[in-house]
Amino acid sequence: MSTESSGSIENVLHEGRKFPPSTDFASNANIASEAEYQQMWDRAKDDPAGFWGEMAENLDWFRPYDSVLDGQMPETKWFLGGKINASYNCLDRHLDSWRKNKAAIIWEGEPGDTRVLRYQDLHREVCKFANVLKKLGVETGDRVTLYMPMIPELAIAMLACARIGAPHSIIFGGFSADAVADRNNDAQAKLVVTADGGWRRGKEVPLKAAVDESLERSPSVEKVVVVRRTGQEVDMVPDRDYWWHEMMEGASAECEPEQLDAEHPLFILYTSGSTGKPKGVLHTTGGYLLGTTMTSKWVFDLKDDDTYWCTADIGWVTGHSYIVYGPLSNGATTIMYEGAPNWPDEGRFWQMVEKYQVNIFYTAPTAIRAFVKWGDNWPNQYDLSSLRLLGTVGEPINPEAWMWYHRVIGQEACPIVDTWWQTETGGIMLSPLPGVTATKPGSCTKPLPGVVPDIVTKEGASLGDNEGGLLVMRQPWPSMLRTLYGDHDRFLQVYFSEIEGCYFAGDGARRDEDGYYWIMGRVDDVLNVSGHRLSTMEVESALVSHELVAEAAVVGFPHDLKGEGICCFVTLTSADGPEELKDELKAHVRKQIGAIATPDMIRFTNALPKTRSGKIMRRLLRDIAAGREEVGDTTTLEDFTVLARLREHNE
Repeated sequence: MSTESSGSIENVLHEGRKFPPSTDFASNANIASEAEYQQMWDRAKDDPAGFWGEMAENLDWFRPYDSVLDGQMPETKWFLGGKINASYNCLDRHLDSWRKNKAAIIWEGEPGDTRVLRYQDLHREVCKFANVLKKLGVETGDRVTLYMPMIPELAIAMLACARIGAPHSIIFGGFSADAVADRNNDAQAKLVVTADGGWRRGKEVPLKAAVDESLERSPSVEKVVVVRRTGQEVDMVPDRDYWWHEMMEGASAECEPEQLDAEHPLFILYTSGSTGKPKGVLHTTGGYLLGTTMTSKWVFDLKDDDTYWCTADIGWVTGHSYIVYGPLSNGATTIMYEGAPNWPDEGRFWQMVEKYQVNIFYTAPTAIRAFVKWGDNWPNQYDLSSLRLLGTVGEPINPEAWMWYHRVIGQEACPIVDTWWQTETGGIMLSPLPGVTATKPGSCTKPLPGVVPDIVTKEGASLGDNEGGLLVMRQPWPSMLRTLYGDHDRFLQVYFSEIEGCYFAGDGARRDEDGYYWIMGRVDDVLNVSGHRLSTMEVESALVSHELVAEAAVVGFPHDLKGEGICCFVTLTSADGPEELKDELKAHVRKQIGAIATPDMIRFTNALPKTRSGKIMRRLLRDIAAGREEVGDTTTLEDFTVLARLREHNE
């Protein structure tokens, strides 16, 4: 069968290195053996209701559920009849133990100001703000937009919304007024919580001004609450705008949590699609909270004395799941940082690791590649010996960046959990278990208990070892999205129409002879060169393994002879390289992968177009490579000038 007819993706990158966990780490891990993992995975696959019913005992319920799972994908419901509250599980249940005086959130602002909120402090602030919301007319079921910097008030507002059953819609505090208006209108938000501004690379980012502009086109919004963060002048509209600190002064610190159905919406989070309209991913209370609670415990091996730092912004799902809900449900200490990793210099993250004695560090491959570019001298200035576990999230990590992370940051002593998941999945799906899994650089290894993936052709037939294809999920899991807000038909079309009976993740992947999964990038990032389907990620990894390359993004473009050509956008470790370096890089890729993967075009650039969460927007690069104007949704683009500069140099 030809690759064209089977729809499989050719696997051309081979990685043989393997790193087992140390005996010391394994002996103390929450899941400590391959046999224990396999028993859990088999049980979850064969008896999902029994397994997840048992796992749900890790949460506190006001009323027990009548059934664990009802229905089949895509129309599933979990823990029907159960009454629960996410805020209660993240806060109240810890107050009857020693944890009430434990640090829940350690916060550092970019200018260096700090706050520590113990569990009882956070509980008090959340109850007070929940009462503020109620006073301003927010009721159970009303949607609340949060458009804020990375300050403690963001976590407080999230948990206050959860406490009263008002689904929150968090918008990253750098999106345009248009993006805020679009999301307000789609969710029909009743109230917006924002700040005067935030700090980013030493500059004030105005947020209230963007909200004011958005409200000219957001008729559903009735009230705005404003946190004073930077002190900049802002317009306050009487009877619409209220200062956070003034409203909190007289608010009661007692607020009983609403007893909510397990399927009650917890939040909506917008993620960009290939069309101009963002998708409002909706997650529910019981299933989502269980997923984030258990995956935090399993993957990060959380212990009571850990200081845990996920560097994401809460505007993205990683921040929802692994800064707030997952860690706090487990009673962990979680760090929030407001600013950029290179302010006031490139050592900021490592200075914070030393300062707070961080044990678990979770960041993105994009950030790691930036660290590599900035040089070993920055982390080498600081004591990183407190670290015991490292993680990556957001996109596949190329093996060379993985090895640098292992060697320089982990000092060859820390397991690395390379996690694969999505906004839509709610929590981590594929990941090493740090006390069990022998890791391979670049592989997210194996599915977690309750996750039943497969690699299939576009016709839905399962593929064998090392055959690349479409990554699907064959079994429902509690934290999966339930719908796209206000557009269930689109939900069914986007996620369940490709392969019958399966959730299609949109990613290509392969499974090797050890059962390890290797993500090969978005299926729309797969190249079809002379009938050979190649993963862009593998070509990118080959480029980045060259000592002069800091980062690379590979896309296809129409080619008269091959059908599709390979265009590489390359950022170098130093200034622009000479023309002959392009030939050297082409030869390097050819040697690493083979002649079929030889780039047709290499373009040097100072920066790549990225979302504010750090993902490269390859869709826009494909348009540039093909000479088209960009189409679709660009609201998540961080720096629009990057596109303009790339177009200027289009050859």
